[in-house]
Amino acid sequence: MPESAITDDFLASLFPPGRDNEFFEALYGGAEAGAFDIGLRKAGFNKDSNTMVIEFVLTERPGQCMACNLTYGLPQVFERHPVINLKGIVEEIGKRLEPEWEVQGWQIGSTQVIDSKVNTIPVFIRLEQKA
Repeated sequence: MPESAITDDFLASLFPPGRDNEFFEALYGGAEAGAFDIGLRKAGFNKDSNTMVIEFVLTERPGQCMACNLTYGLPQVFERHPVINLKGIVEEIGKRLEPEWEVQGWQIGSTQVIDSKVNTIPVFIRLEQKA
């Protein structure tokens, strides 16, 4: 199954620690302006629709305020920002899949509030099994 090829360690290699600081540097002119750390993890696989879900995890940094930041607009920013490189992440996932699977498309979802210190942004990757 395609979900076994994609691990949290692999996703962390695609979005390594420090990339969030590069993002905030590009966005705000300084990493210290970032109120949260950004990670990437596997969130599931829907066998009925052959959709893999990964998610960006936004975790409040000490002394910062997650709720004070506008995380709801981030999906559109993440979708296009070259430092986040979501298109490249999906391409690398496609390369990692077993040969009988391929990526057919992807879509970023809305920000989900998990609690006052953690938000997630899901990415839905549609896969197809080759004949």
